[in-house]
Amino acid sequence: MKIQFWSIGKAHESYIKEGTEMFTKRIHHYYPVQWNIIPSVKNAGNLAAPELKLKEAEQVLAALKKEDFLVLLDERGKQLSSEGLAAMIAQRSNESVKSLVFLIGGAFGVHESVAQRAGFTWSLSPLVFPHQLVRLILAEQVYRACSIIRNEKYHHT
Repeated sequence: MKIQFWSIGKAHESYIKEGTEMFTKRIHHYYPVQWNIIPSVKNAGNLAAPELKLKEAEQVLAALKKEDFLVLLDERGKQLSSEGLAAMIAQRSNESVKSLVFLIGGAFGVHESVAQRAGFTWSLSPLVFPHQLVRLILAEQVYRACSIIRNEKYHHT
């Protein structure tokens, strides 16, 4: 199984880049992994939120493959413990999912069509975080989940 992290927006800010690269490299010991930063729609500042979300959805849905399992990050999703995330990842792997895609939507969230396509909607927290920070948290939590799956010492209970 391949793990993909997709995020709509700008490239990693310097304060995020080092951490995301470190955890991405660590995840690579368990699964092939890559980042896909989906550029913001041109003239995004001139678009109303619903129109922007629709245009972003078109990009995301066009890039997804039929067999991809999409995990949408959204504050209204289901919260998981680290062990719960590990179980979800292990279950997808056991189901022979080819690619597990974690999506961080745009500034206004995602269009309903993307939410409907998601196999799982996950909330990191009821708090709202800056999208750049979510990237780092996501990478660290997926690494933590991988270490739990392998019963390694990174996660202390």
